[in-house]
Amino acid sequence: MKEILSGNEAIARGAFEAGCRVACAYPGTPSTEILENTITYKEIDSSWAPNEKVALEVAIGASFGGGRALCTMKHVGVNVAADPLFTLSYTGVNGGLVLVTADDPEMHSSQNEQDNRNYARFAKVPMLEPADSRECKEFTRLAFELSEQYDTPVMLRTTTRISHSKSLVELGERVTDLPEPKLVKNAAKLVMLPGNARLRHPLVEERMAQLSRDGSTMAINRLEMRDKAVGIITSGVCYQYVREVLPTASTLKLGMVHPLPHDLIREFAAKVETLYVVEELDPFIEEQVRAMGIGVTGKEIFSLCGELTPGRIRTAFGLPEAAASPAEKLPGRPPNMCPGCPHRGVFFVLNQLKAYVTGDIGCYTLGFMPPLSAMDTCICMGASVGMATGVTKVVSKEEQKRVVAVIGDATFRHTGINGLLDMVHNQAPATLVILDNRITAMTGRQDNPASGFTLMDEPTSRIDFPLLCKALGVRHIRVINPLDLEQTRRVLQEEMNRPEPSVIITDKPCVLVKREGVFQKGPVYSVEVETCTGCRACLRIGCPAIEWRPAGDGGRKGTAWIDPLVCTGCDVCRQLCKFDAIGRAK
Repeated sequence: MKEILSGNEAIARGAFEAGCRVACAYPGTPSTEILENTITYKEIDSSWAPNEKVALEVAIGASFGGGRALCTMKHVGVNVAADPLFTLSYTGVNGGLVLVTADDPEMHSSQNEQDNRNYARFAKVPMLEPADSRECKEFTRLAFELSEQYDTPVMLRTTTRISHSKSLVELGERVTDLPEPKLVKNAAKLVMLPGNARLRHPLVEERMAQLSRDGSTMAINRLEMRDKAVGIITSGVCYQYVREVLPTASTLKLGMVHPLPHDLIREFAAKVETLYVVEELDPFIEEQVRAMGIGVTGKEIFSLCGELTPGRIRTAFGLPEAAASPAEKLPGRPPNMCPGCPHRGVFFVLNQLKAYVTGDIGCYTLGFMPPLSAMDTCICMGASVGMATGVTKVVSKEEQKRVVAVIGDATFRHTGINGLLDMVHNQAPATLVILDNRITAMTGRQDNPASGFTLMDEPTSRIDFPLLCKALGVRHIRVINPLDLEQTRRVLQEEMNRPEPSVIITDKPCVLVKREGVFQKGPVYSVEVETCTGCRACLRIGCPAIEWRPAGDGGRKGTAWIDPLVCTGCDVCRQLCKFDAIGRAK
C-alpha cells in the first residue's frame, strides 16, 4: 500500500516499521510533527521531554535497556543535547538509537541556520540525509539497523523542505523478530570513567573508518552517470533541485553524508570532466573532497547563507531563469500575537515602563515587533534569566530597576530554572516574568508539565510555578491576570523597584489551547462610532481584531473597528480607551 506522506510523517512511519519502542522529543519546527505522528502507533511509547537533553537521555536509557529508540529535535536542540550525544558516541548502543536533527536553512522559524552535519563529524557518529519522503521512511529503518550493526547512535538529518513536503511512500510491516528488551549489566562499556573511555575511543575511530569504507557499496550512496562533462556531488533536497535544473548532469547522490564514502567519491571524480558540490549552508562535503586532493567547485558559486532553490542553482551555473508567469505582489504580513493573547498586555506595559527586557524563545518573542516594541534581547532557550542577572552586574543601581527577564512556561522548564537558581543565589536585583499560558504554544500547542496531560493524552500532575520558585529561594512571588492592565502595571512597577530577585507569574491560558474547557472565549467587543474620537489608542496593542477605518465619503470620520469574528473578548482594548467608545457588542 502507498500513501502520500510528509517527511515528518514518513519518519514516524519508518520508526514504527523498524520496531521502535520509545520516541521522545522536545517540540521545535520543523521537527514537531514526527512525535505528533508516532502517537498514532500504539506500539511506540511517545512523550515530550522538558528539553532536548532530557529527551536524548530518555532515548539512551531505552536503548541501553535493549529497545529501539527515536529522539527528534530541531537543529538548535542538538546544542542542548550535545553533552550526552558526544559520550553516547563512545558507549555505543544496545537497542538501535536514531537522533533526528531537523535543520532550518533560510531560518523560516529559527534564530540561526547552523549546519548540523558538523555535529555528526564532531561527535563521530554517522549521519544519513534523505531526499524525499520515501527516503525519510527507508532511511529511518536503515538508521536503526546501522545503529545496531556498528554499535553507534545514528543521526538522521532533514531540512524544512524535506520535513514538510510530501511525496509517495510505500508502507511496510513492522518488524517482529527483534530481541525482547532486558537489563544486561556492562559497566565497562557504559560507565564512561576515564579508564573505560580511553578504551572506547579507538573503537569509535575504527567504526567511522569502517563506515567510510562500507559506504562506497551502500545502496543509499549511488552513482548516476549521464553526461560526463559535468559531475555533481549532492544530497538531500539539493539532489532534487540538481535533477530539475541539470537533468543531463552526472550525479553522486549521497545518502550517508558522514562519514563520506571516499572510494566512491574518487571513482566518480575520475569519470567526470568538471566536478561540483551542491550543498546548502557550510562547505561540509566540499572541504573534505578538497582534502582528498580532488579539485572541485562549490562555494565559489553558491552562497554560504540561506537555502538553495532551483532558481539559485540556475543562477550559479549561469543558466537562464525558467519562464514563469509574473507573481502578483502581495501585501506584507508580519507575524503577530493572536487576538486575545495573554502576553500582549504584559509587553504593552513593559514598553510604557521603559523596561530593558531580556527576552526568550517563544511566540512571546513577537513582543519585539511594533507596536509593542518591548523586547531588547533574544539569544536562545532559557537565556533571558541569566542575561538579566548579567546585565544587573554592570549597570548602575538606577538602571537595574529597568531590567526585566521574560520567559514562557515551557521555556522556563526547558532551561530557565537553572538561570533563576543562579539569580537567587547571587541576589541579582532583576525581575523575572514567567508567562504561564499552560501550553507549548509556539510549536503547535503541545502538552507539557504545566498542562496536566501527557503526549499520549493521559492525565498527569501539573507543575506549581509559585511553589517551584519558592523552593528555588525566591522570596517575592506575585501571580497576576495579564489581561488586567492596571494590575499588571502596578505589580510590574513594584517588583522592578525591588532591590532583590522577584518573580511575576501571569496566569491566563493560550487562546488556541486545544484542550476543551481551558480557554473560555468571552463576549466580543465593538466600537461605538459616535463616541470614538479617532485617537487610535486601541491600535497601540497591535491586536489583529482591531482595524482602522479611515475617513470616507459623506464626511465620515476615521474610526476603529473590531472584527466580531476575530475578537476573543479579552477586554484589553476597552481598558485603553479613555472615551468609553469600546464596550460589549450589542
